[in-house]
Amino acid sequence: MSRQQAIDSATAYFDQGTFQSTLARRVAIPTESQEPGKIPVLTSYLTEELAPTLKGLGFDCKVIPNPIEGGAPFMVASRTESAAAFTVLTYGHGDVVRGYAPQWIEGLEPWTLKIQGDRWYGRGTADNKGQHTINLAALEQVITARGGKLGYNVTLLIEMGEEMGSPGLREMCEQHGDLLKADLFLASDGPRVSATRPTLFLGSRGAFNFELKLNVRQGGHHSGNWGGLLKNPGIRLAHAIASMVDAKGKILVPKLLPSSLPDNVKKALANIQVGGGPNDPEIDPDWAEPGLTPTERVFAWNTFETLAFKTGNPDAPVNAIPGYAIAFCQLRYVVGSDNENFLKHIREHLDAHGFNDVEAAASRGEAAEATRLDPDNAWVKMAAASITRTTGKSVDILPNLGGTLPNDAFSKILGLPTVWVPHSYAACSQHAPNEHMLGSVARESLQLMAGLLWDLGDEGAKIAA
Repeated sequence: MSRQQAIDSATAYFDQGTFQSTLARRVAIPTESQEPGKIPVLTSYLTEELAPTLKGLGFDCKVIPNPIEGGAPFMVASRTESAAAFTVLTYGHGDVVRGYAPQWIEGLEPWTLKIQGDRWYGRGTADNKGQHTINLAALEQVITARGGKLGYNVTLLIEMGEEMGSPGLREMCEQHGDLLKADLFLASDGPRVSATRPTLFLGSRGAFNFELKLNVRQGGHHSGNWGGLLKNPGIRLAHAIASMVDAKGKILVPKLLPSSLPDNVKKALANIQVGGGPNDPEIDPDWAEPGLTPTERVFAWNTFETLAFKTGNPDAPVNAIPGYAIAFCQLRYVVGSDNENFLKHIREHLDAHGFNDVEAAASRGEAAEATRLDPDNAWVKMAAASITRTTGKSVDILPNLGGTLPNDAFSKILGLPTVWVPHSYAACSQHAPNEHMLGSVARESLQLMAGLLWDLGDEGAKIAA
């Protein structure tokens, strides 16, 4: 059989309803990792749902306990060929965020796949059950089309705690590096830049969450009796934040910025447009770092966000000067940032500007580090050419995603070049009620993944060598 026959088989997988029925079965399993007591359901998704499919494709499946006590298990499935010249490591996660069933619009529910026009609704359709279902289906068609021989080995890692911050993933990769040894990491998660154009992204921005806090006294005091005499922590904390980021979002602390914006990153982003979709918010053109394009600001630079700010009693304000204020802040950062010393730099800046009464502390536990593969990498060029060959469309290549994924586990711990092919889009509501994927994108993604997995068999050995 030929490359085109593999693509045609992937198209038929969608058109004949097999993709729909498979995805519906997986969506129906409520794998909410954020809910307590879900380990049996999360484990069942691996052993009862995925393992039979994988064994039918020639994979040996192994469930690996989480190195962190109470964490959800992992599954590593390996498919080896005696004459294979290289190995591809792929990845997905079977857990989802909470269903929030009462908040879905009438006629929809999280655990039932329902199609309305081009939108396929259900929890996990976009993040990530729909995406790894596409990749496994495409792999099946290529294995069949090549007569059972891909020409390379495939290792699949599925985790069940990604929506909890991937607890134990990095430790598992460190402990089982030999089992996960590969030449290329190729997986799918996150959104395309635009629903109508294929996208590759090669890493992700990191996230550093921290708290700024000011406790000046116990309880509040009447503003009429004490106004003008007592320090107001809300005002004080607002000025502390204003010393770090200006009124238009520009970061004012040089040590919280990346060292540079590489020329090949600028080149890769030059023709990519962000926003403008029917459900996208309107971009503020003069926000954040001046002199950068909107695309560079979200994919190639650092941003400072205040996620929440509280002082006094916002739900029932009273005439009292509050005794405390707290802000929950975040730095999204790219490669080239001194992230290991962010807290030190924040402390030094606050002290230098007279805010030594403001406490600064890291929050929300472990966060993924920033990663980025060189856009000129040979695997990237091969993948982009393959997708263009299949779809006839140019490919948006992002050196890194604007959001954060546990890509550092694969790029830093395992030392792999990382190429992500997302099958969702930005307005998919993946962490909200009414999550959905687009049927048109799913169909095209089945086609382009079949073409890419076929081309790996023809071209991958040379690149790996």
